[in-house]
Amino acid sequence: MGLTHVTATMSNLSGNGKPYEAEFLVDTGAVDCIAPEDRLIEAGIQPEGKAMYELADGRPVEYQYGFARISLMGQQTVTQVVFGPPDVEPILGVVTLENMGITVDPVSRTLRRLPAKPLK
Repeated sequence: MGLTHVTATMSNLSGNGKPYEAEFLVDTGAVDCIAPEDRLIEAGIQPEGKAMYELADGRPVEYQYGFARISLMGQQTVTQVVFGPPDVEPILGVVTLENMGITVDPVSRTLRRLPAKPLK
């Protein structure tokens, strides 16, 4: 399967200030979102804690995380975001997609909204 990218906007929880907008890699293997720390702080998103994360190559790393309002495809949700290094590619994790009722079509590699979010 090829790579899927989507434009998304992250802002602080109050929605004040200039948001961070970028092309995010859609990664259904990633739980949380990640974006460059400096860009998140510029958007007014603050670290709330630290956690251990496993990188794609299997290495464990400790990063700070916070909470942000994220918007894409006409939807909004609040999500956990990891404060990554300046050169990190922004990643949109599966929890955010599920919270928004968005799935990835594996054939067309496009995102689509579910008609209803499952509660079962």
